[in-house]
Amino acid sequence: MDKSIDKAVADLGRNIGEYIREQRNNAKISLRELAKQAGVSNPYLSQIERGLRKPSAEILQQIAKGLRISAEVLYVEAGILQQREGGALADAIVAATDLTERQKQVLLDVYESFRRENAAKNKEE
Repeated sequence: MDKSIDKAVADLGRNIGEYIREQRNNAKISLRELAKQAGVSNPYLSQIERGLRKPSAEILQQIAKGLRISAEVLYVEAGILQQREGGALADAIVAATDLTERQKQVLLDVYESFRRENAAKNKEE
């Protein structure tokens, strides 16, 4: 396999691990506590955070649940999904734990309609 591909895959693992560690620290959750909530071993989560292991989508979903953030955010960070067009605001709406899925969709729809309206105005100018 091409060495540049190997390096890109290794960098992806490091990036998602750093992101998970940052989110865990921001949430003031210990490594042990997050590992327990996510249903993974302490050493495995530590290896993910250090970029030594690249977690599967299923493990990312469990970690996201433990961090109380959207799994979609972790999928984007891991390179599994592309970032939404709405950028950080759309990601924040999706990650909001105090909104229902229906409320999130309505907010995203309204936001996207404003973006389209502004884009159309900018084309006219």
